[in-house]
Amino acid sequence: MKIDGEVTTGLGKAAYFLSQEFYTREFKKNCGFIPFPGTLNIVVPEKYLDEINKIKDDCEDIIKPDEGFGAVKYIDAILEDKIKGAIVFPAKTTHEENYLEFISENKLRDELNLKDGDIVSLEF
Repeated sequence: MKIDGEVTTGLGKAAYFLSQEFYTREFKKNCGFIPFPGTLNIVVPEKYLDEINKIKDDCEDIIKPDEGFGAVKYIDAILEDKIKGAIVFPAKTTHEENYLEFISENKLRDELNLKDGDIVSLEF
């Protein structure tokens, strides 16, 4: 599936969670990289939500956390046809369902010179 979405500012909470050793260890083991401590938040059109929710519901790739933290489902994804990473679906989230959170080993806003409102493509 390939979709376009709009870059938006998140809540800033991902930096804390992605800095936790058990998450970084598991992402390194399962995805092949240690994620930059933050996500690229992408708002996707509502017409894709049914398909995205089915992918999320069927996803069996999950990181089970230490006590007090939530599980995270993830799927491999590619941003802008070149940046390998993953879309994460935290069990505990305050985002609306049309927000996707993309992780990679790099600080994507700097690497791709992205700002809020930019349109990016995701393939997963």
